[in-house]
Amino acid sequence: MKNLKLSGLLFFLSGSLVLMGVITAEAMYPTAYTTFKNEISDLGATRQPNSISYEPSSSIFNTIMLCSGLLILIATNGAHTNFKKWVFTIPAILFGLGLVGVGIFPGNISPYHGMSAMLAFLAGGITAIMAFKITISPFKYIGILFGSIAITTWFIAVFSPSLLTPFIGVGGIERWVAFPLMLWLTGFGGYLMNYSPTQNK
Repeated sequence: MKNLKLSGLLFFLSGSLVLMGVITAEAMYPTAYTTFKNEISDLGATRQPNSISYEPSSSIFNTIMLCSGLLILIATNGAHTNFKKWVFTIPAILFGLGLVGVGIFPGNISPYHGMSAMLAFLAGGITAIMAFKITISPFKYIGILFGSIAITTWFIAVFSPSLLTPFIGVGGIERWVAFPLMLWLTGFGGYLMNYSPTQNK
């Protein structure tokens, strides 16, 4: 199908880029950084007041978020050309825009960073869930599961963080929102790269 393999490749690269980019930015962070205490976005810049950003971690993180969002937007265009499922396309576009916003607006730029992150998290979860319209089992259930995990964890983080912070910290909570989406993206990319028109019949 037209451009679908390319779209799959771009989705795969988008998720992989974030996962490997975050690992790299964490490894190169020049001072104490823990996945328990620190949010992922601290790699770009910590929140105000007294915001701090360290190089090269800041440039790495902001660049990978921007690039990943752009890859999702391009890939979504190809996927929509083939499937024409707006219930998937609209949240996928918002997902990409959210990641672009996270890259453009680091953690020290309020309220735009928070708004972008919220958009990426929620739209990403909805995208994974709504992909059941264009995927088949068992992968469609993985999308529903991982999307639900991301959205549920986000709601806990916002409305009742004390349920989880003693166990995995604010950093762990955010990773339970973000990483299921990135893992799903890589799987979804692989699914599209091997897609056959007869699968959904």
